[in-house]
Amino acid sequence: MPPVERVAVVVHGSRDLGDAVERLRAVARRAGAELFFDGERDDPDVALVLGGDGTMLRALARFLGSGVPVLGVNFGRVGFLTAIDGPELEAGVARVLAGEYRTIELPTLELEHEGRRYVAVNDTVVASATMGRMVELDYEIGGENLGVQPCDGLICATPPGSTAYNLSNGGPVLVWGLDAMVVTFVAPHTLHARPLVVGRGVDVVVENRSAGVPAGVLVDGHRHADLPPGGRVAVRLGPERSRLAVLPEQTFFTRYGQVFAPG
Repeated sequence: MPPVERVAVVVHGSRDLGDAVERLRAVARRAGAELFFDGERDDPDVALVLGGDGTMLRALARFLGSGVPVLGVNFGRVGFLTAIDGPELEAGVARVLAGEYRTIELPTLELEHEGRRYVAVNDTVVASATMGRMVELDYEIGGENLGVQPCDGLICATPPGSTAYNLSNGGPVLVWGLDAMVVTFVAPHTLHARPLVVGRGVDVVVENRSAGVPAGVLVDGHRHADLPPGGRVAVRLGPERSRLAVLPEQTFFTRYGQVFAPG
């Protein structure tokens, strides 16, 4: 990649990362790169995140459709989507500013509800809005009805989202590069509900069949709508793709081993 001249900086909103910002400014000065903070300009070569996976998701959504790759320096807990550990900021960012990075295109999800459209980078979830009460969700995939499932909720996740809420509920990990989503139930009240991997062009339609138990619709962890009994949503792989930047030697499997390997 060519050397980076303009960098949009996205910082975790609730942590004091002033020292990290100053370290970043020093690296940028040495490289002759211009830093500006989110919202100041719309033409960066790269967006650089100081934070964890939550801040990465915010930046990937912010620059969705712009062609701007997003690269993270981890100051969070897990930081699976980040490329550089906090202590390695200077060395890692210097490489990025010199053009030593590559980009990975990742699919997004499109959720449709009552004529409104939402885009998810990570996942969409239909979940019981009442703590401790199950919902009964009727679901169909590709126009074929698969019945009613009592559960706490249902997750549709992209490949990067598959290592989040989906993983904690026993769903499979989707390798970056797959053009697919995974469908996983949360605490299903059955021995037979299993996660499914669904390809592009297939809709997952979910209807709340509960008697008097409302559900909520979450997009990347944020509640966007209610789903009363009889309400329906449709989820599919969307047309937009997010652009994740990593160092040249990093692969999905090296990052997976670093973050999730035991010990």
